[in-house]
This record gives sequence, structure tokens and C-alpha cells, in this order.
Amino acid sequence: MPPSGSLGHAPTRGQGSNGSFFSYEDLAQATNGFSRANMLGEGGFGCVYKGILPGGQEVAVKQLKVGGGQGEREFQAEVEIITRIHHRHLVTLVGYCISETQRLLVYEFVPNGTLEHHLHGKGRPLLDWSLRMKIAVGSARGLAYLHEDCHPKIIHRDIKSSNILLDSNFEAQVADFGLAKLASDAHTHVTTRVMGTFGYLAPEYASSGKLTDKSDVYSFGVVLLELITGRKPVDTSQPLGEESLVEWALETQNLDLMADPLLNEYSKDEMLRMLRSAAACVRHSANKRPKMAQVRTGAFDAMRLRFSSRCGCISA
Repeated sequence: MPPSGSLGHAPTRGQGSNGSFFSYEDLAQATNGFSRANMLGEGGFGCVYKGILPGGQEVAVKQLKVGGGQGEREFQAEVEIITRIHHRHLVTLVGYCISETQRLLVYEFVPNGTLEHHLHGKGRPLLDWSLRMKIAVGSARGLAYLHEDCHPKIIHRDIKSSNILLDSNFEAQVADFGLAKLASDAHTHVTTRVMGTFGYLAPEYASSGKLTDKSDVYSFGVVLLELITGRKPVDTSQPLGEESLVEWALETQNLDLMADPLLNEYSKDEMLRMLRSAAACVRHSANKRPKMAQVRTGAFDAMRLRFSSRCGCISA
């Protein structure tokens, strides 16, 4: 393995058709020495920094933690997966860096930040209903591509609003495949290490480590509920017994009570369709949840209402 700062030769598995090698110095320069001012976010596997390449291209550089070998494993898995995936609703890998002590991934910069910020961040502008529908459809398309069009299928394993990025046109791009696992068709993957985010975890995955594409479907259902309600998956500021978004939504089942109070106008028909889809996605039994292809189709059907009829909007 090359020393830090050398392009050298990376493992064959890290070489993709669109992937490019970067030296550590290249990326340090692009991110102003990985300064905190450039930090976009921090997760369980490392920090993400905004950078500008010499040609002027804006990128997001993910610097993985390497302690205990965890970073190396996640790096290899992510590079292997992302370099062979190309879809408009999946974040694009620009390149990567491997050195003795550093593992970095370089992504295309997605300028409008995360869905989480637009729904829950302080001082954010209101995300109107038409944009929420657009984001639901786009992210459903990206996730369905991972499940249905990649062979073997790819399970993301950490679907959440902070892993859905929005471009300049508010098109959704599913991000962060560091937790993704390859799953053989028609087989359940049992992992000894449950990974994901509290509030989004499917019950069977959280309790037993049984991971299938239906685990992602559950998590996506939680995201749909976020889009409908504007609530966080777990909110301790809510009354006792209503902290869990899923439990509250399943008990409430009243659109007028569930619709985000910040929405001034929305299509009741569209929201009802999304709510039904979300309810199906978060069913306790994995076998009773739809496949992402079905969720994607349902989202498209709801969008078609927007173009076939413009009279379904109501004021909240």
C-alpha cells in the first residue's frame, strides 16, 4: 500500500469506471487542511468535508475512521459498491484515496444539503408539499434501483432523512453506502452487528440482526412519515407515549392531525396515498411490507394525480 500522499496502486477492487485516485495532499489542499470550517457533517464512520478540486469542481470528501480496521472494511465495501452504480437518484462517486493511514471517498457535492435539515433544521425555509412529493419519488427510485436493478441486490442499511441529499433542483440523491451490504438474491443476510439509526430500524433487524431489502423498506416508510408530518422519528419533546413517530402515526391514523402544521397547502389525495404507502412500509411483519418497486410505483401514481388534476389542493 502506498505511503501517505502517493498515488501508487490501490487494490483492484477500488478501481471503478468513473473512480479516480487522489493523493492525500490533493484532498487536504481541496478542503483547506480538513478544516472545521469545511466540515459538512460527522457520523459514526467519519467526517465529511466540502472541497474544491484544482479544476474548480466542488466535492464532498468523506474521511473514514480507521481504528480497529473498521474504516478499511467500510472503505473497501463502499468503493466496490459505488463505483459500479450509476443512477440520477444516487450520489455520484468522483474518486478516492488510499494511503497507509488514510481512507477517503470523494463524492460530487450536492448543494442543497440533507432532507433532515430541510425538515428539522433551525432557520430552514419551508419545504412545500410539491417538493416533498418530488423528494419521495426520487428517493424511492434510487432505493428501488439498489434493490431491483443491481445484481446481487444492494441493501443500503441506513436509510434516513440525513442520508437523502438534495441537488439544486431539489432532486433527491440517496447517499452514504458505508453501511451497505451485498445480499444474494432470495436470501436473508444475518449480521452479527446491527447497524443503522435508532428510530429507523426495522423491528426484526433491531432484535435479531436479520437483514433483508424489507429492512430498507421499513426505514423508507419512516422517511415518508417525516415528509407527511414534519416530525422527527424519535422526538422526546412530544408527550409521553408519542415520542416514536411510527407508533404515534399508526395510532393516530387521522390525516388532519398528522399533516405537518407548517404546510399551508397540500393535495389531500396525494398525502393520503403517501400515508397508505408509509403505513404499508412500516408493517411489523417484514413479509407484509411491499417491495421498493411497488413503493416507487405508488409514488409515481400519486405524482400523476398532480398532472391529471389541479383542483385537489386544500388549505390547511
